[in-house]
Amino acid sequence: MVKVIYILLIISTIIGLTGILAVVLAYVFIDDAEDWLQTHYRFQIRTFWIGLLYFGIGAFTLQIGIGVIILICAFFWLVIRCAKGLKQLENRQPVKNLESWLLT
Repeated sequence: MVKVIYILLIISTIIGLTGILAVVLAYVFIDDAEDWLQTHYRFQIRTFWIGLLYFGIGAFTLQIGIGVIILICAFFWLVIRCAKGLKQLENRQPVKNLESWLLT
């Protein structure tokens, strides 16, 4: 399920509703997961909320021209963050630097 949620988060850059589904699934499955998988669920939940903030700021600032740059940066931030999470998942490792607002 963790891999599916990462994929849903990446798809949410195009179809925003999949991000909502991803965060709901992460909240549902976090309690029953092993400790190292719980770090991935927490990472995904943080990725959703921080990404929502970044995309919201980008949308809000579109009127003054800087919004496009913020939206592009938010897109790459989310995709790279999910790719790094997927790599750690494939190596069966917990997420490193869980509290970071940056990539990991």
